Amino acid sequence: MTAENVTYATAEELRAAFDLPTEGREIKDPATGELVGYAPEPTVEDLDRAVVKAREAQKAWAAKSIEDRTNVMMAVADALEENAEQLAQLLSREQGKPLNGPNARFEVGACSAWLRATAAIEVKPEVLFDDESGKAELHWRPLGVVGAVGPWNWPMMITMWQIAPNLKMGNATVIKPSEYTPLSVLAMVNVMNRVLPEGLVQVIAGGRDVGEAFTAHKDIDKIMFTGSIETGKAIAKASAETLKRVTLELGGNDAGIVLDDVDPAAIAEDLFWGAFINTGQTCAALKRLYVPDSIYDEVVEELRKIAEAMPMGVGLGEENVLGPLQNQMQLDVVKRLVQAAKDGGARIVTGGEERSADEAGFFYPTTLVADIDNDNPLVAEEQFGPALPIIRYTDLEEAIEMANGLEVGLGSSVWSSNRERALEVANRLEAGTTWINKHGAIDPRMPFGGAKQSGYGVEFAMEGLKEVAQPHVINY
Repeated sequence: MTAENVTYATAEELRAAFDLPTEGREIKDPATGELVGYAPEPTVEDLDRAVVKAREAQKAWAAKSIEDRTNVMMAVADALEENAEQLAQLLSREQGKPLNGPNARFEVGACSAWLRATAAIEVKPEVLFDDESGKAELHWRPLGVVGAVGPWNWPMMITMWQIAPNLKMGNATVIKPSEYTPLSVLAMVNVMNRVLPEGLVQVIAGGRDVGEAFTAHKDIDKIMFTGSIETGKAIAKASAETLKRVTLELGGNDAGIVLDDVDPAAIAEDLFWGAFINTGQTCAALKRLYVPDSIYDEVVEELRKIAEAMPMGVGLGEENVLGPLQNQMQLDVVKRLVQAAKDGGARIVTGGEERSADEAGFFYPTTLVADIDNDNPLVAEEQFGPALPIIRYTDLEEAIEMANGLEVGLGSSVWSSNRERALEVANRLEAGTTWINKHGAIDPRMPFGGAKQSGYGVEFAMEGLKEVAQPHVINY
């Protein structure tokens, strides 16, 4: 697990390129343990000043036309593309994800692409009625200052999901990134602010005290949060005092159901990446797979072949497509859940062995677990890492019941060669999004959000823009 024959900028050069702090809390590479940079340690007072500054910047930004805001957003996307490789290398160092595959370079590219797609959405008044009684139009006004709280798994991309709609709709954004991955977000915003008006997008990379002040702040008009269910509940509770709007994209434990008419070899690679994108550290990754008894062994075998062929290692190694867990806490979760599967009598198809304590990095091998009970902790809890439980079923009704049996419902998928059968099953799954013959394929043109305890509110498309705007009816 070493990077060989790789030419890249040093961590010091990257810090200088993005004007990152030269002192503060140490941030280390989860693959090597090497120092990447220093996290700033702002206070609640710094947050207060940022909100005041954002409020002033927002007034001028909101006064611009939609067309003017769109043009600026396109220029920001250009700036991100010009700095894409440096951003990707910093991201790889801090988060751990490899440069290649659906990882660091992919994530940075997604930031500019998402910004362009959001900028291109046409926003215009909606005529509600126009008849002899009069006319009514629905307009959308800026909210003001939006607080964005982001995660560590896709720190740049998910933060962009939060920033882009605010820019489009005339809001300012104050961002609190994860304490694990603040540098990536600071660097991205540094590039954006070479184009944006001062104060419109700011980062306050503080700790828990800043986070708590964030959600309760009287001058923040909305909170956008991506993260755990527990934290989402705390944010919802804290926001009640000021009645601020909230969008919550919370944890999932996505189910995929394979039907008995598929060719296992044909779907295996898509199944694999549905589960193991970002080394399994994705909210809408495939986390429990239900396979009929008639083709169970074939599906497991095809997945094994692919899993064992995928190189895992240090993110800067160009050959690698899987990386470490981002932090020790998450590594411990994966270890615990795989051990629970072993203790429950499940069969480890590949992986499952822990590295020696003297090896650097939070690595856990790509792990497939077969013949596992549906109530095993590895199935019932969100593992958020490179371990996929594969559950055998004999009756499709049973599979649907098991898929719907948890109190989460972010994404789901159905795999079939028969579209009508797939659609029938898809319509019975309890999730914000159900994909057919793919999993986790988010798109800026379609809204995305969770069902049940996977959150409320949506992101993306026009429906996502409405979440960061105030509806205003004009009747005349």
